[in-house]
Amino acid sequence: EMLACDWSSDVCSSDLEFASRSRMPRVLFTFRGLIAPVLTPFNNDSTRTLNLSVIPQYADHLAKKKVNGVLVNGTSGEGTCMSTSERKLVAEAWATAVKTTKQHLMIQIGGTNLPDVLELAKHAESIKADSILCLPELYFKPSTSEQLKDYLRLVSLAAPNTPLLYYHIPIFTNVHIHMGQFLESLDEEEIPTFVGIKFTSSDLQEAARALRANDRFVVFLGNNELMDAACALGMNSFIITSLSMFPELTVDAFTAGNAGDLLKARKTQQRLTDVLTTIGKYGTFIETMKAAMSLLTNINPGPPRAPQQPLSAEAVALMAKDLKNLGFSVNL
Repeated sequence: EMLACDWSSDVCSSDLEFASRSRMPRVLFTFRGLIAPVLTPFNNDSTRTLNLSVIPQYADHLAKKKVNGVLVNGTSGEGTCMSTSERKLVAEAWATAVKTTKQHLMIQIGGTNLPDVLELAKHAESIKADSILCLPELYFKPSTSEQLKDYLRLVSLAAPNTPLLYYHIPIFTNVHIHMGQFLESLDEEEIPTFVGIKFTSSDLQEAARALRANDRFVVFLGNNELMDAACALGMNSFIITSLSMFPELTVDAFTAGNAGDLLKARKTQQRLTDVLTTIGKYGTFIETMKAAMSLLTNINPGPPRAPQQPLSAEAVALMAKDLKNLGFSVNL
């Protein structure tokens, strides 16, 4: 069992000493390409209960659009709006679905208290997730690379056979550790299961340094609007929500950029950015993405959970009109 940790001391000595002694073998992580951070489907009832029946259809929808990986319980999946038991149920439903679709399953386990983070890490490993993604501690925030390493070591110990990635999203976490410097500072055996980061920021200078820090680590960009620029830097992996609503457009932008056809990538990226900007004017990111998915696909993710609110019928109608004007077919 893990011992209780006083994070203000920056280290849980018993666990970290064990991690050092155990010399856990490095895990293999070969996935590169596109991962969709999936929305969590809720019923339109008073408490927004889980609607797990949608998940097999959702997985099939993405697989048919050449999306070979999914991220579950992330920001787009409203992971921090669910209880630990609900997050496990969603993860289990996706683990069952991807047995058929053969998609890479990444599960986001952070955004809650440390004991629950460790429990979610163990659970993800028990259902044979392909990888786990973890936010930093959100209250006693790490301010140095060493503090972040200490936290990730504890997560690694809880799932010693599963590739671990760090979720860098400073606009939400207010954790501003430089990812290039962080990756450069990691020794081979410090966190044996650590394989890379999800980089959700518009700072491409920092992203480029992270990309070149160590070829052992993968860097997934989490920005829908910078694929063309990121491909020009040499990035080849992305975790972006637009894959659920606009899979063809997103895949086309990625394919062109990855092939070095920067003119086509720029043109396709501009169309994607234009439509994301258009729907984004009607509300917050998840509120508008859920509405757009219902309009554009046969997947109904339901409403967002509180404190977010579903868009009004009037807003949805205006969004539908805008999407039609941009040349998209919509469900009404």
